Amino acid sequence: MLRLIFIVSFALCELVSGQEFDCPDKNGYYPDPYQCDLYYKCNKGVAETKLCPDGLVFSDEHPNKELCDIPSNVDCGDRRELQEAKPTKGCPRQNGYFKHPDPQACDKFYYCSDGVPYEHPCPPGLYFDEETSNCDWKDVVHRTCDHITKDVLDDGFSCPDGEVAGPNGRALPHPTFPHPEDCQKFYICRNGVQPQKGSCPSGKVYNEDTFMCDDPEKVPGCENYYEGQPLEKNKLPKKA
Repeated sequence: MLRLIFIVSFALCELVSGQEFDCPDKNGYYPDPYQCDLYYKCNKGVAETKLCPDGLVFSDEHPNKELCDIPSNVDCGDRRELQEAKPTKGCPRQNGYFKHPDPQACDKFYYCSDGVPYEHPCPPGLYFDEETSNCDWKDVVHRTCDHITKDVLDDGFSCPDGEVAGPNGRALPHPTFPHPEDCQKFYICRNGVQPQKGSCPSGKVYNEDTFMCDDPEKVPGCENYYEGQPLEKNKLPKKA
């Protein structure tokens, strides 16, 4: 199971005009009794009202710690109220982990930071569970995805289903595949699901038996790929 944790320190929390709060005798940070993302800094009996960034809630495990965290990491109990959401495209709230807007993209999720969404894939065979902010096994996550939406490159390539075993017999975490028409090019499937174009350095071609760039004479059908072409020296592998 992939554990996803998002923690924001007190420096990112902002001040708001506040409610009256009776501070305990001991200095520290204390939760609002009703609102989970609202809390108070108490110093000598004087309360300063504070608010977590949108999407995060206050963790009240210890009064000496000022910590805002994702809701799945905090037991809010009866503190069920939250500040008004500040949604942006792809982000229901400014911060946190959220399911992909495509209902069939169960194996992807959005990580939102300050309202900016970043798409991430789950490892192969796992679905995103918004209740726990984790990627978990399909039979554990209560989501129905009859037709998983795959990422497709502009030339039509998408990552095939199933694991790919490397030369040692172990599953490759980021398997590669040959280009159907160009010996120098290949495809990379990040985490087995996210396609990306790749290219061997000048003078090399992709060897699908070793999953590596190799000398042309060692790859059947690609022996004459560079015939008549000037080679670029000291050229490192690059993304196509």
